[in-house]
Amino acid sequence: MLKFDELGLSEAALQAVARLGYEDPTPVQERAIPLALEGRDLIAAAKTGTGKTAAFSLPSLDKLGHAKGGQGPLMLVVTPTRELAQQIGEVCGTIAASTHHRILTVVGGLSYEPQISKLKRGVDVLIATPGRLVDLMERGAARLGDVEVLVLDEADRMLDMGFWPAMKKIIGATPVGRQTLLFSATIDRSILGSVGKLLRNPAMVEIAHKGETADTVEQYVVHTQQALKPALLKALLAERGAERVIVFARTRSRADATCRRLKRAGYAAEAIHSDRSQNQRRRALDNFASGKTNVIVATDVLARGIDVDEVDYVVNYDLPTQPEDYVHRIGRTGRAGAAGFAVSFTCPETADALRDIERLIKRPIPELKLASWDAEAAAEEEAARAARSEARRDPEIKQAAKELAARERKKEKARETARRESPTGGKKRQGAAKGGGGDPKTKNAPNRGCRKQTGGRQEPQRDGRPLGKKPRANAPKRKGSPRGDERQTRKPDLRPGRAHRASLARERGEQR
Repeated sequence: MLKFDELGLSEAALQAVARLGYEDPTPVQERAIPLALEGRDLIAAAKTGTGKTAAFSLPSLDKLGHAKGGQGPLMLVVTPTRELAQQIGEVCGTIAASTHHRILTVVGGLSYEPQISKLKRGVDVLIATPGRLVDLMERGAARLGDVEVLVLDEADRMLDMGFWPAMKKIIGATPVGRQTLLFSATIDRSILGSVGKLLRNPAMVEIAHKGETADTVEQYVVHTQQALKPALLKALLAERGAERVIVFARTRSRADATCRRLKRAGYAAEAIHSDRSQNQRRRALDNFASGKTNVIVATDVLARGIDVDEVDYVVNYDLPTQPEDYVHRIGRTGRAGAAGFAVSFTCPETADALRDIERLIKRPIPELKLASWDAEAAAEEEAARAARSEARRDPEIKQAAKELAARERKKEKARETARRESPTGGKKRQGAAKGGGGDPKTKNAPNRGCRKQTGGRQEPQRDGRPLGKKPRANAPKRKGSPRGDERQTRKPDLRPGRAHRASLARERGEQR
């Protein structure tokens, strides 16, 4: 095996190699770097995690010139996803610290203005996703007439995602004499029949063949039922640990639901799919890299092009619809020669998909036995949970619950109406009831709320005075009489007042 200093790289590029932490070149780097330095067009196929980014960025930046102010880019890298574009930008930025090139990454989900402003000032290397680059071209902000090196990364993925019209427009805007470097996970007829035609006598570097998986990845399946997958996933995480795990789901809703269940079970989990914003996806990956998040639940947006290091194992919660995606999914583990582990959950509905995968990788996948997994107990628990859920959804039970709630609301409303319509209020009525009421014509009639008989009409009295009338101006103030705040705190005095006793005495005298 050759060393980096034997590949023809300059001293500045070798400094960048040391800064990147590389020791020995990978097979794709060893074969692609000399060809790229010669200026050859190149079609390279290599598995994920084999150093493809450095295979095209090191030689390209090593021999690339520098654009004048307001010109460029001189090198254009087109890649299918925002995450991959940002990761390529980070690698190129590290190399540019030695080669002194200006790097710009443009992706969707971010503001146009900063990107347009930097393009106007001039850049040496532009890294872009197809959609955002076409938008900038239509706005007149991105001009590709100075491109000397065009890199199409994950070309097969861009074709699968429907980017071929955008790719044709981008390639057509670059000079005919450019150097083109095409990198892909696999090389098949679709690549050679479309993008391959645009290359000039390309050299072929094929490190990976279609359906080939890393030898360091142990692959297993667990046969189960769809309804038991949540419990099975928890059992797997409990048995094998959950330090750095990626779980692949087929749909966005399945990924979100699985993530919620894991969080309720106490796992630090986050979901990544196309509905998540760029910031949310970047934050989730950063948290996973730092250890704040232990489990990433993702759709196939993470299967290709995302450089996630040191993944303990991968779980295919759902098998992919395309067998090739299985290879890319499990390629997240066992990278760069490290040991990897992958488990796929299968059920009767996905039996055909499993056969297609085994046909692609040319070997059967053995079954994994989990010591902590009790399928019968999990089925009973799931049946009980489903029964409870069905009971909550039962129309008769739901209607009975609604009627009960309506009756309670009606009773509460009636009680509130009665309290509002009461002339004395709840507390005063209770106080009067405790005092026993009383007859105003008797000696023991209470002084609060008593009424004086006047011409067949009753007037409410308090301390011998009609309610609502002010006391006489020259009325003497009695010391120690309960007034003001004291009246609010003392219990009501139910004995007849002095004025009322005098009034009763006058009435008895008139009768005699």
